[in-house]
Amino acid sequence: MGSITETNSAIELPVIDISEVSVEAGKRVLNAATKYGFLYVDTRGTGFTEELVNREFEFSRRLFALPESEKENCRIDQTNRGWTGMHGEILDPKAQRKGDFKEAFNIGEFSNGKPQQPIPGFLESHVEELLEFERTCKQVCDRVLDLLGLGLEVDEPDFFSSRHTQPSGCTVRLLHYPAIPADVDYEPEVDVRAGAHSDYGSVTLLFQRPSQPGLEIKTPDDTWAPVPVLPEGYHSKTFPPILVNIADLLSYWTNGILKSTVHRVIFPKDARRGGEDRYSIAYFSHPGNDVELTPVPSSVVAAYQLNEDQEVGYGGGATSKRALTAQEHLLSRLNATYDFRGAKAKEEVYTAA
Repeated sequence: MGSITETNSAIELPVIDISEVSVEAGKRVLNAATKYGFLYVDTRGTGFTEELVNREFEFSRRLFALPESEKENCRIDQTNRGWTGMHGEILDPKAQRKGDFKEAFNIGEFSNGKPQQPIPGFLESHVEELLEFERTCKQVCDRVLDLLGLGLEVDEPDFFSSRHTQPSGCTVRLLHYPAIPADVDYEPEVDVRAGAHSDYGSVTLLFQRPSQPGLEIKTPDDTWAPVPVLPEGYHSKTFPPILVNIADLLSYWTNGILKSTVHRVIFPKDARRGGEDRYSIAYFSHPGNDVELTPVPSSVVAAYQLNEDQEVGYGGGATSKRALTAQEHLLSRLNATYDFRGAKAKEEVYTAA
């Protein structure tokens, strides 16, 4: 996969205004989705305010500052909800010698305005704020999906968004990447904050802090390119645009025309000299659990020919004798990431497929 030192100059991704649904905007989103798999969305017109996003980051900071014993009460389980500690995930087992240098907390969908999982005590009085953030994420994803439908000339204008129903695997993920303590065994050539991977669902929204870079994407020439938190010329220095990327399910669903790009998070080059913790928030969008990933009614997709050596998602995506459901697709990826899910869970997915 290449070493950390093999990097290109920062990649220049388009910043797209999605405040209105139009064919022109749809083509811009499609062009970025097929070329890079990544794009920025201007926060203006999305429903997100700087205050709303800052509030979610403050919840994240408070959560990860809790004693481990309190976080342990919300340990991640088979539902993919809850807390996973340092080195609890290994996203790139072929290249990493240990798990990711991060901890995370997954907040699944709300039902009747309530979380369907244990949450830390202090968050119980902030459920409405958590729900507002989740709802706004879904609205933005639905808008991106509708624009992709326009760009792909799908027969049904809301083909994608109308299939993003509940229950589903949609998740808000709070992420904390601590700075490296001086006494930690750390090798910069192999140890990373998040190993090389592609995301599992439809589209991902990523919220970042201006002073905390580290995301890189894999380029077609097999090197790594940094993705700036703040693209050059962006109108705000304190409220970055939302970074959006295509994930495996949507790539699989569209026969690979939409690109699910491998990416990772690395430590700053001067990580041994202190630096700061990195916090980010991701929203993973998924169709309803029972939605079958049948061919998209689009002449553009139908005409697209997948190259023999082209992978749909990282590792080739999922394959089966019939169309997978969204839930089966997600479980197949989760079972490859978490050892605790066990062989039985993997057998259940592939037997169903």
